[in-house]
Amino acid sequence: MSTIAKFWSADLSLQKRYAQLEASTAMVLGKAQKIVRKLFTLSKRCPKQPRISLPRERPVGFWLGTAQSLLYCNEHGVLGMFSEEAKSCTCPVEQPTCQGAIPCVVGTSPNSCSQCATDNATRCGACHHGNVLHLGSCRPSIGASLDHYLNFDLDMPDAEVKFLLQRLDSRIEVHAIYISNDVRLGSWFNPAWRKRMLLTLKSNKNKSNLIHMLMGISFQICSTKNSTLEPVPVIYVNPFGGSHSESWFMPVNQPEFSDWERTRLDSIPNAQCYNWTLSLGNKWKSFFETVHIYLRSRIVTDDPTVNETLFYEPLDLDDQTSNMGYMKINTLKVFGYSMHFDPEGIKDVILQLDYPYTQGTQDAAFLMLLEMRDRINRLSPPAPQPLDLFSCLLRHRLKLSAGEVARIKDSLQIFNSKLPNAFPEPDLAQLCS
Repeated sequence: MSTIAKFWSADLSLQKRYAQLEASTAMVLGKAQKIVRKLFTLSKRCPKQPRISLPRERPVGFWLGTAQSLLYCNEHGVLGMFSEEAKSCTCPVEQPTCQGAIPCVVGTSPNSCSQCATDNATRCGACHHGNVLHLGSCRPSIGASLDHYLNFDLDMPDAEVKFLLQRLDSRIEVHAIYISNDVRLGSWFNPAWRKRMLLTLKSNKNKSNLIHMLMGISFQICSTKNSTLEPVPVIYVNPFGGSHSESWFMPVNQPEFSDWERTRLDSIPNAQCYNWTLSLGNKWKSFFETVHIYLRSRIVTDDPTVNETLFYEPLDLDDQTSNMGYMKINTLKVFGYSMHFDPEGIKDVILQLDYPYTQGTQDAAFLMLLEMRDRINRLSPPAPQPLDLFSCLLRHRLKLSAGEVARIKDSLQIFNSKLPNAFPEPDLAQLCS
């Protein structure tokens, strides 16, 4: 009906004739109303009042519906009534076969055709992006389940995660490789100057069929009883591999983000030992491949005039007189869970963007990658601007070149922009080169 309305409004000759019809109808209606008033006046003393019915004004929609009926329900010279909702005709009893050929619906709605078939106008010939042609009609193309390629389905309540972290439960520990040139676990060290440590998984080498979710970090640190220093850990997280510059900073102790919880351990003599635990929970959990820990020391003071971020870093490395105690890290662990990951399967899906088996498989591949991209980027860490984690996955876990990653991103954006009712693409910060 909307298409007929466009032709209706564009036909100047028809508009002129319709205006004449409106004017003559208004004139007839005015005369009829005068006659009705006279009849009412004359019939005041009559025992039976007259019943008078005037024709109602017919709106434009009536004439558009009549045009549809003339087009589609006028076979064999008998006019029926067309229903756009049912896409069928209601025919008179004396001629039940008034329905003619009803063409396919061309429009921008999800189930509309982009064009009708040339050999049969009642069937779709082509569909919009995101739909697949099936038996002459357009149906939404549904991407295959991501479970075969990437599994997101494990979620634990925050209270349960916090309870397991407090117990340092091994069931949620992700076993990582500890690497550091500055600190040996279980050995005392001088906490002056920054110490660098990292926990890495080396997934491409050891666990190529898994990706990992970080939900908490815990380490046990001791200091000598005469120490006047306290540790200040700084955390960077690398989601899928690559260089340290492709890591994001964890904003611990900032508004709305988790903070370290310290638990005093009294069972270790001659030392002050604490368990430091950081619980991210479901709100701040994110992917990780390597966790970088930088440890600095801060002078403990009760003087409110002293800056709390005063770090202890002597000028002379060999100056033993300025030693203010030693520290020791007994354990350093990351907690979370691992998920199924099929890099070769995802590469095969990407290959179908350029070499599809059919149009349907290409659209299904686009939809699957769009869903994968959105679900991965939804787990972007807290930052003023969300991070593009999907590109990091393509770059480091699928080992694609920077050019291939950029081409896939552009193809997904173009496909998404052509989908009906598509949401605008979010502005993401690039983490991986």
